Amino acid sequence: MPTLPKSIIWARSDTAGADHVLFDDRSGLTARGVAVAAAPLPFSCRYELTTDEQWEAVRLTVSTEGAGWLRTVRMERALGRWRVSTAEQGDLDRALRAAGHPPVGLPGTEEPSRLDSALDVDLGAAPLFNTLPVRRLRLSGRPAGEEHRLTVAWVRVPGLEVLPAEQTYTALDAGRVRYRSGSFTTELTVDADGFVLHYPGLARRA
Repeated sequence: MPTLPKSIIWARSDTAGADHVLFDDRSGLTARGVAVAAAPLPFSCRYELTTDEQWEAVRLTVSTEGAGWLRTVRMERALGRWRVSTAEQGDLDRALRAAGHPPVGLPGTEEPSRLDSALDVDLGAAPLFNTLPVRRLRLSGRPAGEEHRLTVAWVRVPGLEVLPAEQTYTALDAGRVRYRSGSFTTELTVDADGFVLHYPGLARRA
């Protein structure tokens, strides 16, 4: 496995946890990371992400693991279509019920064609993935108020369901981007390269 030259750590603010990513952004993005979180039950999440030179996502592998269960989803985009495969060991839904949470169902998607228009992927609670549209759309250099509505392939954690999601990114002043998904809206603070410094209510760069 090749080494990667850059590193970021985010501390979670919504639960006990952290996210560490190693990456190379010299020609698109190659990244691998590991996150740990205490909620909705203790689990770890490992991911590997590749984009093309235009910062369009082409490959994502994610695994989540907790006591008595392990899930994996692999996604690859080619010729404008996403291919999604999954694997599962143990019983995540049983672990969730035992912790007082509702089950999440199966990983992956039964209708990958619903993802065809997605150029970005978004892994739940992982600040790295907000950088993809910020860099792809060059939002840091756009006029304040310029808005982009996107369809992304959203991977929920820890269950790894893959869903199409509508998201909106709006350029604000230097270093700030408004992010909206459904009824949720927040203002992200990003560095000069588009990587998140502060995601209110979720994480802050350590």
